[in-house]
Amino acid sequence: MDLIHIHDLHLWAHVGVLEHERRDGQWFQLDITLGLDLSESAKSDDLRATADYSRAVLALQALVRELSCLTIERFSEEVFEVLEGLYGPLPMHLLLQKCHPPIAGFTGTVSIERRRHWSAQQSF
Repeated sequence: MDLIHIHDLHLWAHVGVLEHERRDGQWFQLDITLGLDLSESAKSDDLRATADYSRAVLALQALVRELSCLTIERFSEEVFEVLEGLYGPLPMHLLLQKCHPPIAGFTGTVSIERRRHWSAQQSF
């Protein structure tokens, strides 16, 4: 299996438990890995034989313009749904980071990591 990685996709999204997070929005950073066979596109140089990653970026930018939810877990599920709608049931991995969670005295980040259609034997 070959991999396509999209790193450091910054998205302004209306996600959070606090009302002002959903109203005002905040920055998230997303890393995505798609698992697929790239041998045909590598040989043919045909974009139709691969997962056009620009479609994923544009679709996720569109998603966050409409999204409003409480948890980054729900946000991640919406990301998976968008990607699966574009590419079908590929092995997918994501790391979704909330860049500045509004927690008093906390200056770090919070993230979740999820996989879909990824077997225990597959690694990246």
